[in-house]
Amino acid sequence: MASLPLLPILSDKPQLIGIARLAAQAESLREGHEVEYFTLPSRSLLNRCTSSREMPFTWTINPYRGCEFGCKYCYARYTHEFMEMRNGADFEQKIYVKQQAAQLLRRDLHRVKQEEAIALGTATDPYQPAERRYEVTRAILEEFARHSGYELGIVTKSNLVVRDLDLLRSVAKSNRLSVHVTITTLNVDMARILEPRAPRPDLRLDAVRTLSAAGLRVGLSCSPVVPGITDSPADLESLVRAAAEAGADYVFANPLFLKPCSAAVFLPFLEENFPHLIENYRRRYQDRAFLPSAYGKRLSQLIARLRQKYNITRERRPLYATKWPLPDSGGQLKLF
Repeated sequence: MASLPLLPILSDKPQLIGIARLAAQAESLREGHEVEYFTLPSRSLLNRCTSSREMPFTWTINPYRGCEFGCKYCYARYTHEFMEMRNGADFEQKIYVKQQAAQLLRRDLHRVKQEEAIALGTATDPYQPAERRYEVTRAILEEFARHSGYELGIVTKSNLVVRDLDLLRSVAKSNRLSVHVTITTLNVDMARILEPRAPRPDLRLDAVRTLSAAGLRVGLSCSPVVPGITDSPADLESLVRAAAEAGADYVFANPLFLKPCSAAVFLPFLEENFPHLIENYRRRYQDRAFLPSAYGKRLSQLIARLRQKYNITRERRPLYATKWPLPDSGGQLKLF
């Protein structure tokens, strides 16, 4: 296998350092349909969460860099910028496979305190197509199965998670485990354009059903809720009803936010597919990544009412719950 040549260093640009240098030197593993896979040495698998927003976890683990699912709204494209890759398409076409994941986790788990939750798959799906071949996520779970007392949440859009059913049950015996399956819409055609290479929504629901039947704690994430596209009360109710029928322990939802790197992909997509929304989006997201808090509060209230309606009340507070414990206003969602 031929190594990737080093990126040319121009006289007016600084020399690549850190992860950008490692990415430039990465060895190509194989090529798929417009997708390349590369090795990526890592100094640590655990990353301490440093977000300015209040997050319900302290540590994150991402077995891969980049995600082949190609979701148009994906907020994590910025992570490829750390490797000096600023073309938004690179995030879904150049996938980096982290090396020696289990060994790194074994070495560093002592850093995690008992009250600190770990999130697996916050910036890249741990069960994307690369996992079928490289099994980095499986190696990580095998390591967790050797330990006890940790709190682990897995976030995925893939039904591949059921491959590891027995292993997940083994992890859950001695640790607090939650699996968060993301479904933003039940409309297959809509899902295909929003999340072009992710498994169909019905397959993800089947995964929820299988995990629940196995006695695992599993819930549905409707995030992100995309204003004007997936945020109608009727559509959200259909998601919550389907979650209840599949045996989900909880449901939560958060609204779309657009970092500049995400907006560079999402807004052209919106202009092509939903041109009637483009001016609203440009105006509302022009100088901010987040919508006003009032939208999130209304969303939270609606989801809370739907959880009550469909008797999804068995959970303790979910690991990734929404953060707006406000009284029910009785209002309907509006775009902006």
